[in-house]
Amino acid sequence: MTFKAICSDVDGTLLNSDRDLSPRLKNLIQSLSPQIPVILASSRMPDAMRHLLTDLGRPFEPMVAYNGGLVLDEKGQILDSVTIPLELVKTIIDWTAKTEIHVSLFHGENWYESKEDYWSKREIQNTKVNPTWMKREEIMELWSRENLGAHKVMVMGDSNEISWLFGELHLHHGSDLHLYRSKDTYIEIAPRKISKATGLEVLLKAKFDFGIQEVIAFGDNYNDIDLLQKAGWGVAVANARPEVKAVANEITLHHKEDGVAETLERFFWQKKQSPEFLQGS
Repeated sequence: MTFKAICSDVDGTLLNSDRDLSPRLKNLIQSLSPQIPVILASSRMPDAMRHLLTDLGRPFEPMVAYNGGLVLDEKGQILDSVTIPLELVKTIIDWTAKTEIHVSLFHGENWYESKEDYWSKREIQNTKVNPTWMKREEIMELWSRENLGAHKVMVMGDSNEISWLFGELHLHHGSDLHLYRSKDTYIEIAPRKISKATGLEVLLKAKFDFGIQEVIAFGDNYNDIDLLQKAGWGVAVANARPEVKAVANEITLHHKEDGVAETLERFFWQKKQSPEFLQGS
């Protein structure tokens, strides 16, 4: 079985227990033909993935950011952009007004924070990206002037308040929003009509001469289900949600045990010197 591209989720899949790339994985990727693209598909913003691609020795790769809401080619040019409309963003913020829930706003290359607290500091540490500090009202005014929406709204806080907000948003706006509860203290909110799979399909159609059936894909969470279902070979790490494992073709090792590297070695390591592999076939 030969694949022409690798597509992987980041957090809980590609990264190890130190939230970093293992030497084993980096060595493997750097040994592959450059004709085999390594495409990261994540809820992260672009800048939170670029340093990972650089560490993999692949600084100029396309990417699927914001769960498919923003698709960039290898030069950083936008291939597709789908956002949550500004009025709906304001509605989400209004729902949090009487709670202690922290709200982070994202558009394109920008991550906006209105206050420095436990949650913003944690995200800076986890993603190695610094936000733009701006008052909420100023962000809304800026987006209104420039006719922008949010590629992602991330809300974080007490698990009980997050459960309440998830229920309210699902009830009142479930037809317009994807609600990914990646942890019991987080909800990552994206436009309903996008997914990592739709983003990858846009990318493949625009830049490559093969389809999603010739891609091997890796994931662990609910927002990876569509990707693993549509890919030629969908791989769930051992720590994946049961629903993700149920749709996968294969279950590999835990992300802390280099599950992605384990599977890629089996598919590619023995083939890396063959003429067909070196040509990216």
